[in-house]
Amino acid sequence: MPSSKLANLDHSAPSSPFLRSCAGGIHAGRNRSPLSPALQAWRLARVGLSPGWSRGGRYTMADFSKESCPSVKNILLLDSEGKRVAVKYFSDDWPTNASKLAYEKSVFTKTLKTNARTEAEITLFDGYIVVYKFVHDLHFFVTAGDDENELILASVLNGFSDSVGLLLRGDVEKRTALENLDLILLCIDEIIDGGIILETDANTIAGKVATNAVDGSVPFSEQTISQALATAREHLARSLLK
Repeated sequence: MPSSKLANLDHSAPSSPFLRSCAGGIHAGRNRSPLSPALQAWRLARVGLSPGWSRGGRYTMADFSKESCPSVKNILLLDSEGKRVAVKYFSDDWPTNASKLAYEKSVFTKTLKTNARTEAEITLFDGYIVVYKFVHDLHFFVTAGDDENELILASVLNGFSDSVGLLLRGDVEKRTALENLDLILLCIDEIIDGGIILETDANTIAGKVATNAVDGSVPFSEQTISQALATAREHLARSLLK
């Protein structure tokens, strides 16, 4: 399947709990363009739900079997040369470090000449769905099985790249990313747990990452992200000096 744009896909639905984002990507909600019954049924089938759910209702974990729960196989952040910045794998499809590195090199090479700087793109690669996006000298990738919902994967990708942008205060480049690698890895942990998608809203992800490292005495709503990160680094410095 050739690369295709995801700009017109709806990945802006609320995502806490995450299943609400599935609903937002599957059927047209308030103020959204209506989807045809056939397209609604197709999207619902991709996440294991019956077409009846497209006529309103709420999603719960009971509606998803373990096999149909949206999941990803890896999430990658590479530099402009295809080298690792931050990666996490949630599948045994790549059992060795050598196989992981080979996959990263291959997917980087395949997508390098595409125009994924203004919007996310999608491709089918080695039997996997890969959604990806480039921001300055950083390349963001999300890989999943070919039976996963592309809309959900796009929301994961955008949640990852946007939350990194918030935490790095817009300075999304390799140097800054390496200086804040711990925050980026925490971002991934907030988005994915064992391959299962937990959260895709960038503000929520960045907020959780920042507040996890600071005292609970000041609510995050009363702090800016930069203030929270400064406090987190101060606490880290103190712990290293002990």
